[in-house]
Amino acid sequence: MMTDPIADLLTRIRNASRAEHEKVDIPASKLKVRITEILKAEGFVKNFRFIEEPKPGTLRVYLKYGAGNERIISGLVRVSRPGRRVYVGKDKIPSILGGMGVAILSTSRGVMTDREVRKLGLGGEVLAYVW
Repeated sequence: MMTDPIADLLTRIRNASRAEHEKVDIPASKLKVRITEILKAEGFVKNFRFIEEPKPGTLRVYLKYGAGNERIISGLVRVSRPGRRVYVGKDKIPSILGGMGVAILSTSRGVMTDREVRKLGLGGEVLAYVW
């Protein structure tokens, strides 16, 4: 049994990126799909695909590299863990590398980036930092 599926997702992406793999397969869930959608929208991964069979499904993430095969993702950090939850109010939303990175938060309106949360004036649980 896996106790922290989000940490598993981030670790698999980090390890595959460091090993310069083209893609990585991850056991899927709705939360993992949403986090991957954010990573794609922010330009950290090339694409992803949800493969439904066999149940519960697989999330195939295609990694993105720059010119000269340099990694686009230089850091992935899990912030809130099952043993230590990290919540922030609307006034304490973190900014990663002066806006160059992204904080992924879980709010009452779903999982979104730090920019979206600031715009809506919400707070929530800080899931991860990506830069």
